[in-house]
Amino acid sequence: MEVDVQKIFGIDTFGTMYYSTDDNTFNKRTKDTIITYTNYQLAEISTANPFNPLKINLFYQDFNTAIILDNRLAEVFKIDFNTTVPYKNVTFISTGFDNTIWIYNQDLQQLELYDYKTNKIRLKTVPVQSEVLDLKSDYNFSYLLTKNYLYIYNYFGSLVKKFENKGYDSLAFSKANLLLKEKNKLYVLTKNNDEIKAIDHPNLLINQFLVTNESLYIYNDGILRQYQLKLE
Repeated sequence: MEVDVQKIFGIDTFGTMYYSTDDNTFNKRTKDTIITYTNYQLAEISTANPFNPLKINLFYQDFNTAIILDNRLAEVFKIDFNTTVPYKNVTFISTGFDNTIWIYNQDLQQLELYDYKTNKIRLKTVPVQSEVLDLKSDYNFSYLLTKNYLYIYNYFGSLVKKFENKGYDSLAFSKANLLLKEKNKLYVLTKNNDEIKAIDHPNLLINQFLVTNESLYIYNDGILRQYQLKLE
C-alpha cells in the first residue's frame, strides 16, 4: 500500500493509523476522518506512542518536553521536564498506567515511572550501564533496549528478564509479541518465552517496522507492507 508520510507511529486493530507528515504535525487517520495536532513551538516530534488512544504521548527531545493528547488530539497535559523539581534530563518516554509515563532519566541512567499530574516518581529501576537505544511499554511491562542488553521490567519496576543484545538497534511491541530489529533482519520474543527467534520475511530494506497483534508492518520508500506473523 502506498503511504505518503514521514513516519508511522502506530496502527491499531481497526486500521487507525497514527503518523507524521512533517516534523511538527501528528495525524490520526481513520476510515472516515483525518485529524491533526501541530505544535510549532516544540519543533520535531521525537517519538509518539498511541498505545492508549485516550492518552497519546508525544515526546519532543530537543525541548525535553512531553505532550499528552486525548483521542481527538486535543492537548490535555504538557510536561516540561526543564521546569520540574528536581530537573530531569529525559531521552525516552513511553506509556504507563493511570496518569503515568515511563521516562528514561539520562543523568541518573535509570528508568522511572513518572506521575505527571502529581510530579512524583512512583518507582525507579536500578541504573543501567550502557547507552539506551529504544523504549517501549504497555500497562504491565516495560522493554528497555540498550547497546549491551534488553531489559524487561514489570509494572513494579522489578527486572523480570534480561537478554544480551546481539546487534539489535530498535524494537516494536504489541501484546504477546516483542520484535527486535538488527539492520534489515527481524527477530521475535513471544510472551512467556526465553528464546529470541529470527523471523523469516522478504529481503527488504526496513525504514520502520510495527507490530499489531499478529500483523507485522514494514514501511520503506513510501510503501507500507503488511504480513501475518506465523509463530510456532
